[in-house]
Amino acid sequence: MSKSIEEKLRILSDAAKYDVSCSSSGSSRKNTNNGLGNAAINGICHSWSADGRCISLLKILMTNYCMYDCKYCINRKDNDIERAILSPDEIVKLTINFYRRNYIEGLFLSSGIIKSADYTMELMIAVAKKLRLEEKFNGYIHMKVIPGASRQLINEIGLYVDRVSVNIEFAENTALKLLAPDKKATDISTSMGLIRKNMIENAEDKKIFKSTPSFIPAGQTTQMIIGASGESDYAILARSENLYKNFDLKRVYYSGYVPVNKSGILVSTEQAVPMIREHRLYQADWLLRFYNFKADEILDEKDPFVDPLLDPKTNWAIKNSHFFPIEINKASYRDLLRVPGIGVTSAKRIVMTRKYSIIRYEHLKKLGVVIKRAKYFITVNGEFLGFKKENPELLRNALMEKEKMVTEQLRLFNGL
Repeated sequence: MSKSIEEKLRILSDAAKYDVSCSSSGSSRKNTNNGLGNAAINGICHSWSADGRCISLLKILMTNYCMYDCKYCINRKDNDIERAILSPDEIVKLTINFYRRNYIEGLFLSSGIIKSADYTMELMIAVAKKLRLEEKFNGYIHMKVIPGASRQLINEIGLYVDRVSVNIEFAENTALKLLAPDKKATDISTSMGLIRKNMIENAEDKKIFKSTPSFIPAGQTTQMIIGASGESDYAILARSENLYKNFDLKRVYYSGYVPVNKSGILVSTEQAVPMIREHRLYQADWLLRFYNFKADEILDEKDPFVDPLLDPKTNWAIKNSHFFPIEINKASYRDLLRVPGIGVTSAKRIVMTRKYSIIRYEHLKKLGVVIKRAKYFITVNGEFLGFKKENPELLRNALMEKEKMVTEQLRLFNGL
């Protein structure tokens, strides 16, 4: 018995929820009493466009049939689950209908692998081409590139979508080989490299020919699964640093492993990865991308895991007390970024403001500085409000108190 398009949408939107390359709203509120709107529409999630706007996307798999047997994946070929497949025409119809009803502003499409990487990619490209060329759809489109797909298909998909992602899956290639034996690390890196090469060439062509069509204007991302293979957080951050440097990624997404399968080679099949670990990794990733930190400054072989009780920047500051306190009116922009409680925007404001006047404590709040955190690491016109004697444990306890609420809130999610 063939499934209705509504049944397929229910199955394939649920199957897509483990991909965190765009974030779901998580709402299940339904329309009642002929009211307006419906937050329970299957597959609606939120992401961000290249210009920073929050947008709603239809997030689905084209199919959850898959020829691969990845040990951590709910859609692995050996799992006895409800399966479905949407044709390119059905996906286009769903996207346009949802768009016209103002449910969405774009599409996030991934897929299980059917027949081959190239065959799956051809079907996904058919969706993008129909949307762009036949429906004249100019909304946001994010699609997965299937590792191992041909150079020609990667070149083609980049002309029709805004963003692509190639999931690296794990920080260590040994884990990929063990838990996803059908996937090859070389296929993943080759696909990422081709995308980066084409983006660079496209940027150069645009300088010469204004009419050159854009190639993946919102860049590429990837996803790493956390906690399924026993990797350290240091290994994760070191791999992310490498990816940002070599492939110019816009972002690495971290997905705490959810135990959906039973397997003796998975580290944990009973308990989900704590949300606080995922949260700390995102904070550390932010330090890599915007604060000029290196992976081996945040963590190292001797201390390879994030501290659940302190954010990575504060943890670094306590361990490197010799660096502090620094004088707000003299410190370089780079040094200001190392101070807990001072972000990118507040550091820029400090550098700009002190060109015209001396900064005093009463100015810091207006500049965006979180004084209750920063005061332990700065002097302001010679004034120091931190602890008189250097005591790392006392400092750690004081700052841990300020982190307690975040930690407790994230623990609640693990209890759901």
